[in-house]
Order: sequence, then C-alpha cells, then structure tokens
Amino acid sequence: MSLEILFRDDHLIAINKPHGLLVHRSPIARDADEFALQLLKNQINQWVNPVHRIDRKTAGILLFALDKETEKAMQQQFAENRVQKKYLAIVRGHTPEKQEIDYPLRKENGTLQEAFTAYVTLKQAELHVALGSHPTSRYSMVQATPTTGRMHQLRKHFSHIFHPIIGDRTHGCNKQNRMFKEKWEMNTMLLHASELSFQHPVTKLQVAIKAPLQQEFLRMINLMGW
Repeated sequence: MSLEILFRDDHLIAINKPHGLLVHRSPIARDADEFALQLLKNQINQWVNPVHRIDRKTAGILLFALDKETEKAMQQQFAENRVQKKYLAIVRGHTPEKQEIDYPLRKENGTLQEAFTAYVTLKQAELHVALGSHPTSRYSMVQATPTTGRMHQLRKHFSHIFHPIIGDRTHGCNKQNRMFKEKWEMNTMLLHASELSFQHPVTKLQVAIKAPLQQEFLRMINLMGW
C-alpha cells in the first residue's frame, strides 16, 4: 500500500490515512498486520513518529515528525490544544444549523475531562428508506471543530446529542450501521480528519494541511444526493 503524502518538509510529514488503518501496532488490535507508521517508514526510508493519534476507523490527516525535537514540540502543541482541527462526518438525523457541545468525557480511569466541540451543518438528506417506525431516513453532513483532544471525542459527542456517526460500532446506532452494511455494503465509519493548521515548530510559519475524502466517504455522499 502506498500512502498519500499531503505535506512534507525536513521536519514533518503528513499523510491521508485510509479508513481502517491502525497508526501503529497495538495489543487491542491483534488482527492488523499493516500500520501507518511502518508503511510510511518503509515508503520514505527514514525514521518517522506520529505526533498525535486518530482512530483506526477514522480517515484523514495524520502528522508525523522526522526528528525527535520536532516530535516533542508538536506533541506539546497538540497537548495544549494549539493545533486547529476540522473533521467531516455523516451522522444520523437532521442536525441543527450549528451547535456547541460542551460535555465532559470520562477517561478509562474514571476521571472526568472537559471536552468541547463546535460544529456546523453542511448538508442534509432524507432517503426514502424505511427504518423501524420511520418511513424515511434522515442524515446530515457536518464539519466539526474539536477544541480539546479527548479519546473518541467526536464519536461520543455526536452520540450524546443523538446524532451518532454512521459506521461507529462502539458509540453509534446498531440499526443504522446494520442497514448501511446490508443495503449498501458499507461498514466504514464516516469520519474524516479534513484540515489541520498550526505554527511550524522550526520555521514558525503557519501550516495548513487539507486531506481529500476517501472513496467510501465519497460513495456515501453520492448516495445522499449531495
């Protein structure tokens, strides 16, 4: 597999990670034999290390450092929420035009952490497909901007407001996920890390990276008539 490179200089490299590709080896996903870290290392033939994480099922921008100093500086920027992130998602139901979700999330050890997401609704669709007691099925495409970086933040936040992300097995809607799989052979999570902007830790210039949508996300956009 050849990874799509979105940005590269002497210190940083960003790829457009496909849905389903793990960032690196993990004991919780023993079924995986391909990892973004190893693939990229082999592709460019030099040391790389990710400076942040995105879920296995999420596609889009994944940023790596090419040296230890840059890695440390970028990890600090992410930890201090100084990196601007934008995501695209297709969710169940018709979402409000815009909304702010200020809802703390619990860590695995039980500690509550502040978590904040703002989003705007880009598109809405109503498909003539009955589900349960509803004669039609409604969907929205949103652009989400999380200002904190909690684990599964967007997935949990959209589930919390009853507009779960399509294809999210853990926090989503089983009925919807089953329908997408059976009717359209779609089992991808429709979440895409589309934009990343930050101050370059070495050059101090502003960097803005964009990632085009992956094929399966585009197929669902066509299905919705967008």
